Amino acid sequence: MRDLFDEVAGKSPLDPNEAVRRTSRAQLPKRFYKQASVTEEDGGFAVRLDGRAVKTPSRNALAAPDPVLAEAIAAEWQAQGETIDPSMMPLTRLANSVIDGVAGRIEAVTDDIAKYFASDLLFYRAEHPEELIAREAEHWDPVLYWAAEAFGAHFILAQGIIHAVQPDTAIAAARAALPQGPWSIGALHVVTTITGSALLALALAHGRLDADQVWAAAHVDEDWNIEQWGLDEEVAARRAAKQAEFTAAARVIAALGSRRS
Repeated sequence: MRDLFDEVAGKSPLDPNEAVRRTSRAQLPKRFYKQASVTEEDGGFAVRLDGRAVKTPSRNALAAPDPVLAEAIAAEWQAQGETIDPSMMPLTRLANSVIDGVAGRIEAVTDDIAKYFASDLLFYRAEHPEELIAREAEHWDPVLYWAAEAFGAHFILAQGIIHAVQPDTAIAAARAALPQGPWSIGALHVVTTITGSALLALALAHGRLDADQVWAAAHVDEDWNIEQWGLDEEVAARRAAKQAEFTAAARVIAALGSRRS
């Protein structure tokens, strides 16, 4: 089981796209337990299989800081059929990544998120057509206004792909608004890499946007193209896999709320 989750995780514990790709290459093990449950211990909530502790790939206890979150992880294990398929367990994979890959390097993961503030999706606007320009403004401008008002983070917009150098003060102000706990910052990293926007992740963390609004805002351009040209099966499958990872991360953020664990 440890090897399977190692294989699915790939080189980066927070890369949801690589996780999905690697799952298809792994041989799935048989389910070896009947009941998944949660117990409170050591200040957290641990997942157990038939009463036995579950370990992450690095042999840490699979546990969450919130009982609702732990129950959701246990539900993924309970929902498995004859085999255990990590591609159907996004919360478990995220938990493994947080426990093994984020807890000891919060600052580095935060820095990785903050890099997006220098080239965020929301800064770069379409030059045409007018309807797409209007849609981007509808979804993106309120987030930029909010970041400016709430944190003093004033960013510069650009059209097309011409790089706009962002003020250091804006980047620093937005970075300072990121949560500090490993679970929150790990979930935000997933949201950021999937959406291409640390500002959308920040808006989700602070309750400015809900998960559906963030997903819609992140896919304004893609949805426009789908309307014009349609959606093929391969692209639809990739999008569905990414959305499952996004939803798991959003559930973590919602479960922790103001605790910022």
